Amino acid sequence: NGFAPSLHEKELRRRFKGCEFVFVSDMGDLFGNFIPDEWILKVISHVKNYPETYFLFLTKNPKRYFCFMDKFPQNVILGCTIETDRDANYRKISKAPLPSLRLEAMRRLEWEAKLISIEPILDFSDSFSEKLIQLRPSIVYIGYDNYNHHLPEPPLAKTLSLMEKLKKAGILVLEKTLRER
Repeated sequence: NGFAPSLHEKELRRRFKGCEFVFVSDMGDLFGNFIPDEWILKVISHVKNYPETYFLFLTKNPKRYFCFMDKFPQNVILGCTIETDRDANYRKISKAPLPSLRLEAMRRLEWEAKLISIEPILDFSDSFSEKLIQLRPSIVYIGYDNYNHHLPEPPLAKTLSLMEKLKKAGILVLEKTLRER
């Protein structure tokens, strides 16, 4: 079905042994505005059955997390993709909510385990590290574009400097694909 949203009911019968890590909907966005609340509630209900397994939700629409805050169990990691802090020209790249809106939603989100994915990383302002630190993430995951879309990526030295600032703030930084542009 390509990338058309669909709920795979058979996945809701899947069992987990504990101490696992599950990336929920890794090729979709469970919290996109186009996903019915009922689907999200079914997934959350299933997650609650496995309190010793960690489940990562990743979205470009983190303001929707607020609709389900009283439903999330503690074994959930709430994540957000934020490729840059620059809104200018972002609409040429994506129809997702603007980076500034995602930054603000994640800043307001009171949750113990938060992850920020900066992939594919796009060029960013000098204050991006401070904005990310304000989000209080446990983990930041950084990587360049793997699909040769010719995106406005930052130079490697700038990315490495960002990573170092985040590490100094006590944030676990994981890297995927780093390279000279």
